[in-house]
Amino acid sequence: MTDETFIENRTFDEIRIGDTASVSRTLSEKDIQLFALVSGDVNPAHLDADFAQTDFFQRIIAHGMWGGGLISAVLGTELPGPGTIYLGQSLRFTRPVDIGDVITASVTVTEKKPEGCILILDCRCVNQNGETVIAGQAEVRAPSEKVRRPRLTLPDVRVATHDGYRRLIEQTQDGEPIATAVAHPCSAAALAAAVDAAETRLIVPILVGPEKRIRAAAEEAGKDISGYRLVPADHSHDAAAKAVALVRSGEAKLLMKGSLHTDELMGAVISAATGLRTERRISHAYVMDVPGHPTPLIITDAAINIAPSLKEKADIIRNAIDLAHVIGIAAPKVAILSAVETVNPDLPSTLDAAALCKMADRGQISGGILDGPLAFDNAISEAAAREKGIVSPVAGKAEILVVPNLEAGNMLAKQLTFLGGADAAGVVLGARVPIILTSRADSERTRLASCAIAALLARAAPKAAPGLPQASV
Repeated sequence: MTDETFIENRTFDEIRIGDTASVSRTLSEKDIQLFALVSGDVNPAHLDADFAQTDFFQRIIAHGMWGGGLISAVLGTELPGPGTIYLGQSLRFTRPVDIGDVITASVTVTEKKPEGCILILDCRCVNQNGETVIAGQAEVRAPSEKVRRPRLTLPDVRVATHDGYRRLIEQTQDGEPIATAVAHPCSAAALAAAVDAAETRLIVPILVGPEKRIRAAAEEAGKDISGYRLVPADHSHDAAAKAVALVRSGEAKLLMKGSLHTDELMGAVISAATGLRTERRISHAYVMDVPGHPTPLIITDAAINIAPSLKEKADIIRNAIDLAHVIGIAAPKVAILSAVETVNPDLPSTLDAAALCKMADRGQISGGILDGPLAFDNAISEAAAREKGIVSPVAGKAEILVVPNLEAGNMLAKQLTFLGGADAAGVVLGARVPIILTSRADSERTRLASCAIAALLARAAPKAAPGLPQASV
């Protein structure tokens, strides 16, 4: 083992006046976020760029004690090192520390007190320009016995800010809340989801279902529903039919699933006589907020179409591209997924992918950049794409992932959610109005994001490009 694999102290007897040690760190935005998370110091001067521009320094700066922590690191790991007991510390903050600054924290022994093995050390943090940002003095009890231990490996830490969902919700705040028929909100979670969205000014809920059960759910959830319209229905099937009827009549511009089964709601939606079908194939899309991934990932279809045909996949892609446009992706990169990135006659999904790309070349699918077949790794990882020698504007940079069937999509979305810590906001596309699908397992943030996406789609519908169908068949 090299010396770097061990951590070793210096005892009081080994230390001389004038001895010094230091550590250097480059401040990143992640450092600031982690310090705020651990300390609870969420002062917007350190976290909110808009607020910081109005504050004294007019930019985000580090917490002062982040630099103090570097001094502590030198004392605890270098001089004196393991076994050191902190007794006191003075600090004076002379300059702000900005993201990207390289800070060197150093300590220098200025006094030794044999009684109690006490050391006094000058402490200083200096930036890459040689400017002192922190100065002070530490008093510690130095160890009297030698310690040499293997240096422990720190865990990897991911910072999940979910800024993408926050920005989506902020985009809706300039407009009016949208009338939304909520089908059978008869559980506390379903009722709370609708009311929370109303309180965030995303929707105006019309609660459709058995009145007694809705009021009981509101009481359980601790929500006041006195200001919302309630449309009585006998049971869940009746609630789905009446909620769809509210959309058909124009009283509601969105449809939201409550505590009924998805099949019940979609049965009413796809009814040829009284439903909400258009010339487009109805499909489902998740807008995934994946920790560590720089952009939202749209995954489709993971909930509606079990084994879509080539024609149906074309509509699924068109729906997803329209969604991407609405959430601010002007020319979405669409990866058509399979198990491999080459066309294989024995894998039908690769043949579909190749045909869909040719359809895009011929203008039959527009508004996005398509490539496929692509395996999941080379769709989202530029390194994986390079390793396979794939040269493509989509490979490694995909924003829409089109899965071969519902099973693959459902497993992919749930793996990202439960193993990767992702949030999945779901919406149904291709009907007369967007349909909000939420799950009991969804966080409040995810439920609000689903409503925000649907609201943005509803507001964009009157301005949709020619060819985006609005009339039922």
